[in-house]
Amino acid sequence: MSPILYDMLYSEAVSERKKALLTLHLLGDKAAGIGDHSTKDFFDNATEALQMLGNAKDKIETLKSEFGGIHETLIKG
Repeated sequence: MSPILYDMLYSEAVSERKKALLTLHLLGDKAAGIGDHSTKDFFDNATEALQMLGNAKDKIETLKSEFGGIHETLIKG
């Protein structure tokens, strides 16, 4: 895999992870995360954010384990 493709995929997965964590933070700690949604909407949003978090973590770990050499090269710059 080319380093630029790896970097794009890795950055995208990190972004997905951050989005999921922010969503869970808003839902759990901020009234803005709840709004005037129903309880079902709230639970669905929380479940979706958790699934997104798990998927992002899987992507990050897969990239590191399968293409770790590229990851190390990019970190060292």
